[in-house]
Amino acid sequence: MLTVSNLTCARGGMPVLSGVGFEVSAGQALILRGPNGVGKTTLLRTLAGLQPSLHGLVEYPEEQGAYASHADGIKAALSVTENLAFWGNVYGSAWVSPTLSDVLRAFDLADLKDRLGGTLSAGQKRRLGLARLAVIGRKVLFLDEPTVSLDRFSVKLFADWLRGHLADGGIAVIATHIDLDLDAPELDLTPFKAAPYVGGGSDEAFL
Repeated sequence: MLTVSNLTCARGGMPVLSGVGFEVSAGQALILRGPNGVGKTTLLRTLAGLQPSLHGLVEYPEEQGAYASHADGIKAALSVTENLAFWGNVYGSAWVSPTLSDVLRAFDLADLKDRLGGTLSAGQKRRLGLARLAVIGRKVLFLDEPTVSLDRFSVKLFADWLRGHLADGGIAVIATHIDLDLDAPELDLTPFKAAPYVGGGSDEAFL
């Protein structure tokens, strides 16, 4: 289970969200909603442990979280297969271990397996970037607009894979404006918007 209790998140040292709390059980997803700038990305990065919280608690199985942002994380000089092998070798988990051929099929990359990452289209790069989630096999996924650059067919591929991840007992917290046809509750972050901060500035990098 993913448990979030009374969490306060910051961007550039300034509180953005305050008092955020929810639980997501194994096999479930949660969709984050709210206007641009409300703090969806900041929350996801905090949940994933990529930046510290100002207050509160985040609990989920150790070493089982993975964050996917707008960046695809593709090595241009490596082939599709080599890219996936790299991520699997470095970040792979024992929770789920699909074969590489299964992952290539799931993301419609089998015919591109020998193509260099730098020669792929934007949509193909995005599919390859998302396929990393399958090869690392982490249980708890934090997904920030995962379908950017994807056509309708590719969105369906990803949604199908994500439903399989949940069916295996996985968890996903997703910021998206696209309907992924998931049976998942939504959480509007607007009520958690932090009060204006009057404590001064910060040297923290903008995240």
